[in-house]
Amino acid sequence: MEKKQKIIIVVAAIILVVAAGYFFLGKKNTTVKQIDLSNDGKTQDYPIANEGPVSPITGLACENWNKRLVAVMQPADVQARPAAGFSQADMVVEMPAFTGSVTRLMGVYGCNVPKEVGAIRSSRHDYMALAAGLDAIYIHWGGSHFALDLLSQHVIDNYDCMTGSYCERWPVTGKMRLEDTGHITSGNIAAMIAEKKYSTENKFSGYAHQGEAPLADRPAGGNLRVAFKKPYDVEYNYDKESNSYLRVWGEANDTDRNNNQRVAPKNVVVMFAQSEQITTEQDYLGKGLQDPWKNVEDIKKTGVESITGRYNNMQIGDPWYDSIDTGEAHYYMNGQEQTGTWKKDRSSLSSKLMFYDQAGQEVKFVPGQIWVEILEPGQALRWTPAV
Repeated sequence: MEKKQKIIIVVAAIILVVAAGYFFLGKKNTTVKQIDLSNDGKTQDYPIANEGPVSPITGLACENWNKRLVAVMQPADVQARPAAGFSQADMVVEMPAFTGSVTRLMGVYGCNVPKEVGAIRSSRHDYMALAAGLDAIYIHWGGSHFALDLLSQHVIDNYDCMTGSYCERWPVTGKMRLEDTGHITSGNIAAMIAEKKYSTENKFSGYAHQGEAPLADRPAGGNLRVAFKKPYDVEYNYDKESNSYLRVWGEANDTDRNNNQRVAPKNVVVMFAQSEQITTEQDYLGKGLQDPWKNVEDIKKTGVESITGRYNNMQIGDPWYDSIDTGEAHYYMNGQEQTGTWKKDRSSLSSKLMFYDQAGQEVKFVPGQIWVEILEPGQALRWTPAV
């Protein structure tokens, strides 16, 4: 054997001896870092700081914490922007009023009823079911045939601006149309409730809350895109300092008509729900549901006055026309994304819209406004976390 080969064998033998000694003798003294996977895929909960009487929706202390909620139908039309009241809402719900097209919103007000809320638009049965789940008084300006048929049955405490004098109109200016001018003042809301003798006590059970993440635990930013059809598309830019989501509506900063304040919820929920147009061809009775056409006159079922296919139905657990009452949900708070499911028991109109995480536990929101976006399958949702 050549001298060079002998040297290589000796060196290799030394390496093996050293490695074996480390494995058998040194391993017991080596500290292995333990990785905590108990919160894998979930956001961190922080102790809540608020104490005493708080809003059942926002979790924030307020003088009117036990005051009954008011839910107001509001438009998404470009001509009606900026809307009045959204910066002070406890909750806002937005979803398509027509399948794949125009959206509409419902502002829910409790702790703070703005000096003016508007514009006010027509009722839709989907929003009525959500308002009933909040035990809210529902304010609208007219409505779809299906919604008005249900309201005539007194399914929910409501006020129709077409039937009384509590709602007013702004002057028609610029791009605004007449239908974009309807609004109601906080004083008139109180007067209407008193005249109707509606209960003023808040009976909504509320949502669970956690504390805000400390500044050091918050990400530097993030962008959420909710791709309704333009110009109804929405984006939210997470702001670390305020721990809120700055709302961009149709590529313009969303501000409140009342105070020019930027609309910036602390929590954003994105639900997915099936949607379809209400047509005479659909067999609602065959599915064990109510017939939306029962009280519709024949002239509105066919011909030039037909309303078949004009209005849509979102499958969000109403007790009238829905066979689905649960689905996928995404939650955005403290700059993080969390996934889970939503649920609204369709067997009960007054059932609460529930939000669950992946473990089936009720989601804990950050104290502050909750904005709920309801997308149809196929509409895009994109969360881009900070780099």
